[in-house]
Amino acid sequence: MVERHREVWGRHNWSPGIGTLARLGRAELALSRTAAGDADALIVGYPGHLDMPAARRVGRGRPVVFNPLVSLADTLVEDRAVVSRRSPKAAAIRALDRRAFRGADLVVADTEAHAAFFRETFGLPAERVAVALVGAEDALFTPAEVGASPFHVLFVGKLIPLHGLPAILEAARMLPDVPFVVAGDGQLAALLADRPANVTHVPWIEYAALPDAYRRSACALGIFGTGEKAARVIPNKVFQALACGRPVVTADTPGARELLTHEVDALLVPPGDGAAVADAVRRLAEDAGLAARLGSAGRATYEARASEPVLGARWRTLLEGAIGA
Repeated sequence: MVERHREVWGRHNWSPGIGTLARLGRAELALSRTAAGDADALIVGYPGHLDMPAARRVGRGRPVVFNPLVSLADTLVEDRAVVSRRSPKAAAIRALDRRAFRGADLVVADTEAHAAFFRETFGLPAERVAVALVGAEDALFTPAEVGASPFHVLFVGKLIPLHGLPAILEAARMLPDVPFVVAGDGQLAALLADRPANVTHVPWIEYAALPDAYRRSACALGIFGTGEKAARVIPNKVFQALACGRPVVTADTPGARELLTHEVDALLVPPGDGAAVADAVRRLAEDAGLAARLGSAGRATYEARASEPVLGARWRTLLEGAIGA
């Protein structure tokens, strides 16, 4: 595996300003001049929609595998609604999506629900869309003792509609004696201005510090958005928390049910239902045995379905199939 990467966006800035566009142009030019060498296939990952034409040129007939995680139109126009549906910008984003997805020899989605959406939206035949779960970095995200810590709830992620921040804040207001930590920033950050006193906001946690943040928490929150996209995904934070052996509370969606079973390895609640989130957190706070059982079972699910050896084997199978097609 050889990686060819050019930094464009940075840690927080995803706004296409003049400087970003200049970096993007230089990166695309550099990538288009990259030699594929003796590679048998090219993989374009998230957010590589703009990179797909360069990948096809560089590949010169070799299979191009696209692992996009998201549709840009589904994310920016539908879920986040930062672009008007009928605007020229939305039309351009949809065209970029179509070109990227249809230009791939194989599209790898993160869930079966997302794969079905990609097939239907972009008119892709079934054999050109496959699924591999997201997973986490095994060397970092492991169960470990980090010392006693008061019971608290952890949410990590961008503050976007998909993540369901209103439901989290509603749950926190219903549990004034339970500390909540909301780590992240983004579109809905203004909602934190009148957050209850038991909610601590941390704008950023460095990646290397995330495992200990999970381990110190009593439970980790997934996503609770009510949009169609939220129903199709399993976010990275869920895999990380499972890998660390933390009990997870997340929305009961078709995507989540591809991996998790309510009351077995997680607590699943109706999307957007802050009262149900509060009830789940209350159960974990009052029943240490339940929390321990869910944490252990969640870790077992992670090892069996989403660990690096499992996903490595899955990716090998997918790549061998693409090369041999």
